[in-house]
Amino acid sequence: MKFDVAIVGSGLAGLSVALHLAQTRTVAIISKRALLDGASNWAQGGIAAVLDSGDTHQQHIDDTLVAGGGLCDEAATRYIVEHGREAIEWLIEQGVPFTRDESAELGFHLTREGGHSQRRIIHAADATGHAVQVTLEQKVRAHPNISLFEQHCAIDVITTDKLHGKVVHPATANPSQPHCLGLYVQDEKTGKVITFEAQHTVLCTGGAGKVYLYTTNPDTATGDGIAMAWRAGCRVSNMEFIQFHPTCLYHPHVKSFLITEAVRGEGGRLLLPDGTRFMPNHDPRAELAPRDVVARAIDFEMKKHGLDCVYLDISHQPADFIREHFPNIHARCLDLGIDITRQPIPVVPAAHYTCGGVHTDLAGRTDLSGLHAIGETAYTGLHGANRLASNSLVECMVFARSASQDIQADPLPRPPALPAWDESRVTDADEAVVISHNWDELRRFMWDYVGIVRTNKRLERASHRITLLQEEIHEFYANFHVTRDLLELRNLVTVADLIVKSAQARHESRGLHFSRDYPQMADAATPTILTPAR
Repeated sequence: MKFDVAIVGSGLAGLSVALHLAQTRTVAIISKRALLDGASNWAQGGIAAVLDSGDTHQQHIDDTLVAGGGLCDEAATRYIVEHGREAIEWLIEQGVPFTRDESAELGFHLTREGGHSQRRIIHAADATGHAVQVTLEQKVRAHPNISLFEQHCAIDVITTDKLHGKVVHPATANPSQPHCLGLYVQDEKTGKVITFEAQHTVLCTGGAGKVYLYTTNPDTATGDGIAMAWRAGCRVSNMEFIQFHPTCLYHPHVKSFLITEAVRGEGGRLLLPDGTRFMPNHDPRAELAPRDVVARAIDFEMKKHGLDCVYLDISHQPADFIREHFPNIHARCLDLGIDITRQPIPVVPAAHYTCGGVHTDLAGRTDLSGLHAIGETAYTGLHGANRLASNSLVECMVFARSASQDIQADPLPRPPALPAWDESRVTDADEAVVISHNWDELRRFMWDYVGIVRTNKRLERASHRITLLQEEIHEFYANFHVTRDLLELRNLVTVADLIVKSAQARHESRGLHFSRDYPQMADAATPTILTPAR
């Protein structure tokens, strides 16, 4: 397969960069499931941008810096905030049906979420991600320059320094400066591994929430892009900062259903089972405190009282208001016998967002020439030690544009002919139970040892187990035909190792990283940057 640009991932970042490039480039979108099966489609709350004259760029920047615990990159934050409105206007031009409010300046309703000083969240009821994804999916499917490869799982990027004979790409002309030439991808329907040659490769694979036992993320969130970039020689940064969303629905028959931040933004209160409100005891901002504060408060109360969950109550608002603003949450809870207009919602924290990722610049460029990373896969410096609610989708949009402009301005020569995937020395696996067992073990000890509250001892235990799993997985990968389960497990254990190493390197508590051994915040705020050995 030969394309100008190969994009791995079909969330907001992937679809946006494809549409920006498709007028002048041939584009492949590689999605390991269907186009709408990623985390973007699950996003409920909305997209943060300065859209009202009562708001300012500086206020949005300040809110982001405060939530980020002093660790945000100010230049990146300013760049994203100042380009937020044009990203929203592009989505409106595409036809995204945001919730209207004719009395508002832009004509759309703006809500407020935790950590924001103003109403600046544009949304489509409580299913913003779905509305955006469906709109962009229709355009992507209709575009003649975009080829779709659903049910295709990326294995690894192909680099000049990894090819036999040290092939030198004309764009680098130096073997010591490797270049990305494309990637190997498995077609799940046939099991065949395909070589994709591309002048530019873009990783938009989302985060790594499935490394934890409890997560709001879809099953696709296995850190594929982060692991692939790391193996290719790219730096990763701030992987210790995993955001745990405070309010995931707690119910035995439901997996990963998020209760949006906007419920608290519109007056929802967190309660103990006896109806006692507890957030004012933890932070003066109460339920509108940033997510890391709220998640730790819930974790504290659950452990203190021996609870399975706490409760989020918005029943004091008018029933019509609740049904209008949260129709999907209302309907889903009602299916489970919970009428949120009259009853509180049982909730628990769950792994939600990977604030770190592949180190990039303001054009989405990684350390590897020809390779970009966008969205939750990337570390741009925006989120710092804790992501401010609804900043993730605007980051996707802004960097989709900047990366596409960079790619259009840099027409690299066609890659040399690439070798086919070599399966000559592998056989079919005899016991797939090894994969499922290792998968369960990894997610459980990451939850127990590398969760909301950490200690040196817990991190040491996790590191020891990761080493053992890496040995088993490497042996399995080297001897048997690859499957999606094996590829995802391989990526997850790599990401788990990066999270633990990053956490061990940070001798303080800041934002989403809280250590009982280092409970104080250090005077200097510095990112954790890991560099792979070559």
